Amino acid sequence: MEIHDDHFARDEEDRIWLSTVGERGWVVFTKDQKLRYRPLEIAALRASNARVFVLVAGNLRGGEIAAVFVKALPRIQRILRSHSGPFIARLTQSGHVAVT
Repeated sequence: MEIHDDHFARDEEDRIWLSTVGERGWVVFTKDQKLRYRPLEIAALRASNARVFVLVAGNLRGGEIAAVFVKALPRIQRILRSHSGPFIARLTQSGHVAVT
């Protein structure tokens, strides 16, 4: 697992780090719901074949966020095996995952 701030500046533009992450074949886990709607970020995602999972639950604490991702891990793994990038998948608090 890689941490954003270990590789990029905290304020790095999303389109820049998304391109790099996609090119490296890494998978993105984020709670930035607006990412799905910004044209520059979507273009970077598509160009780099990035695979992104967006948690669409609001106001969760760190441990709660981790629990959601752990609960959804089997579904996430199935999606990663069956879908090449680029894609954005929505992850709900209940652990439901849907590729959009």
